[in-house]
Amino acid sequence: MSRQSTWTAAVATMLGATLGGLFLWRSIRTQKKKALNGPSSAEPIQAQLEVEIAPSPESPAPPQAQKLLRAQTLLEVPPVVVSSLDEWETLWPAFQKDLSVYPVLGLDCEWVKSVRVSVKGKACAVSLLQLATFSGRCMLVRLLTFRDAQRPLPEALVGVLSDPCVLKVGVGCYEDGKRLTHDHGLTLSCTVDLRYLALRQRQAVLNNGLSLKSLAADLLNVSLDKSLELRCSDWEADVLSQEQMTYAAHDAQISIALFLHLLGMSKEPPLPAEGEAVFAPLAACCQGLVDVPFRGRYSGGEGEEGERRRRSRKSTVESPESGDQQVPDPRRNKRKPLGIGYSARKSPLYDNCFLHAPDGQPLCTCDKKKAKWYLEKGIGELVSEDPFIVRLLFEPSGRPDSQKDYYLTAKENLCVVCGKAESYIRKNIVPHEYRRHFPAEMKDHNSHDILLLCTSCHAASNVYDGLLKQQLAEDHSAPQGCEEGIRLLEDSDRRRVRSASRALLSSSNGMPQARKEELLSVIQSFFCSGQQEVTQDMLQKAAALETRIFNESYIPHGLKVVQAYAEHGLRGLMELERCWRQHFLTSMKPRHLPPLWSVNHNHDKYLRKYGEDLQIQLN
Repeated sequence: MSRQSTWTAAVATMLGATLGGLFLWRSIRTQKKKALNGPSSAEPIQAQLEVEIAPSPESPAPPQAQKLLRAQTLLEVPPVVVSSLDEWETLWPAFQKDLSVYPVLGLDCEWVKSVRVSVKGKACAVSLLQLATFSGRCMLVRLLTFRDAQRPLPEALVGVLSDPCVLKVGVGCYEDGKRLTHDHGLTLSCTVDLRYLALRQRQAVLNNGLSLKSLAADLLNVSLDKSLELRCSDWEADVLSQEQMTYAAHDAQISIALFLHLLGMSKEPPLPAEGEAVFAPLAACCQGLVDVPFRGRYSGGEGEEGERRRRSRKSTVESPESGDQQVPDPRRNKRKPLGIGYSARKSPLYDNCFLHAPDGQPLCTCDKKKAKWYLEKGIGELVSEDPFIVRLLFEPSGRPDSQKDYYLTAKENLCVVCGKAESYIRKNIVPHEYRRHFPAEMKDHNSHDILLLCTSCHAASNVYDGLLKQQLAEDHSAPQGCEEGIRLLEDSDRRRVRSASRALLSSSNGMPQARKEELLSVIQSFFCSGQQEVTQDMLQKAAALETRIFNESYIPHGLKVVQAYAEHGLRGLMELERCWRQHFLTSMKPRHLPPLWSVNHNHDKYLRKYGEDLQIQLN
C-alpha cells in the first residue's frame, strides 16, 4: 500500500471515530436530560391508564381518554377551594369518578403554626384539608369555615376519609389523621406514609432526607416552595391568597405523584378493573405499611439539611421550623422509649402469683410485688415458691363466687391476637375516655378489660377503635372535637379587635388614613363604645387580647356517650361494655385470649349485687 493510501485510511479512521464519539455523547446527554426532567409527554407516569380529565378554562377540552399526567403536569392543575356544602356537591362527582378508576388520595393539612396567634403557645386547629386525585384534581377544604358557621361537614368527605378501600398517601398522613380526629372528629384510615415506601422501594439515592420537599427533589426532580412565609402564613384568613392555594395544592398533588413513582407505575402500571380489584393490587404493594405511624432514624445524608433535621428532632407541631407538618412522635417519649409506633413494656404484666384465704381457698392472682407486701407486713405466709403462693392470715373482704373465675386463672405474657411474646403493651378494651366516667361500682376488678397486644396489633386495634368512636359520636350526637365537643370557642369580635390593633402597631405609618380610622373605630367600639380616644396602652392591650372563650355547653365526647347509655340504667352501661368487648373480638379476632374471658364478664354479678335500679352516679 502506498504512503498516500495509508494517510487517507488513517484520516478516515480518525474522522469516523470522532463522529461516532460525538453521536454517542449526544445520545448519553439526551438520556440524562430525560431522566432529570422525568417522563416525557410521550411517556406519562402511567402509559396504560386512561382517564377522563375535566377541561380547564385556560385550555381546550382534552380527549375523552387522556393518559395519566406526569408529576410536573399534575402541579399545573389549578386547585379549587371548598367552603360550603354546595361547592362540595358540585365538585365531588368528578373526584368520585377519579377514585373509581384509581382509589388513591394525596393528602395534607395546614393550620396556623405561629405561636403569636395561638392559645398559650399551642398550635391551632387544622384549618385546611388538601385532597388530590391521580389526575391532579385538588380540593382545598376549609374545615374551620364549616365549623365556624356551625355546618356539618359533607357526608361524602367523612366517608371517603374513613373508607378502608381508598388509600391516603402523604408525608406524616397518620399524624395528620390524629389532628383531624382531635380537632374535627374525623376518622382517617388506610393511610400510607411515603417515607416508608421510599425506604422500602428506593429507586433513587435519597440525598436530602425524607421530607416531602426532599423526596420530590430526589425522586421527581421537582422543587417545592417551602418558604417560612408560606408555611407560617395565616391559613385562617377570610380569603386565601393565590400563593397559599398553590402551596397547599402542591403538597397533595406531589404526594400522589411520589406514590405512583415509588410503586413503579411509570413502567408497568396495572390496568384498572372494577370494584375492589382496583384497590387490591395497590394495597398489596403497601402491605405492612397501612396506618403505621412513621418512626424514622434515617439521617438523610450529611450536610446542612441533615444537620437541620437532627437539631429539630425535638420540634413539635407548633414549630414553624420543623419542615413538613408532624405531631410529636409518641415513640420518642423519653419516659417510655422503645417500640415501633408505641412504647413496649419492659417487664411482664402477669407474674401469676396466687393469694389464698386462711382456709386455703384460692382468692385471685396478683403480681409478685403485691404478694411480697403481705409477707413484709406479716399478714401473709409463703406457701410455695413455684408457683408463688401466699396464704393470708386474715379473712378477706370477699371471696370468688366460683372456683371457675377469671381472676383465678394464670395468664400468659403474649399478644392475645397473634401470640407474639415480645414488644407487647397493655390494651384497654373499653377506652379510658369512657371507663373514667363509669360509676365506682363498675370500676372494681376491671383488669379483665386490660389485655396484652404487640405493638403492631395495638396500632391496628386503635384504627378500628377510631371507627367505632366515630359511629358512637354520630349515634349519640357526641362529636369528637367540634361544636360542643370543644372546650374553647373562638370569639370573632375579639379576634377582629386583636387583628386591627396588630395591624396598627406593625404598619400604621404606611397605612391609608381611611383604613387607619376604620381600624381605630373597631378598637374604640370594643373598649369604650367609641367615646374615648385609642391610646398606645390600649393598642398594646388589644394586641394581646385573648380570643378564645370557654364553651359553656362543652361536654367531652366520652362523657356524653356514657350519659346516653346511663339513661337506661345499669343495663345500659353493661351494654356499652359489651359493645366494646364484642368490637374487639370482631375486629381483631384474637386467638390467644385468657381462659374465661367473656363479653358479659361481671354482668350477672352486678345485677345480683346492685340490682337493676342502681342509682347511676357518673364521674
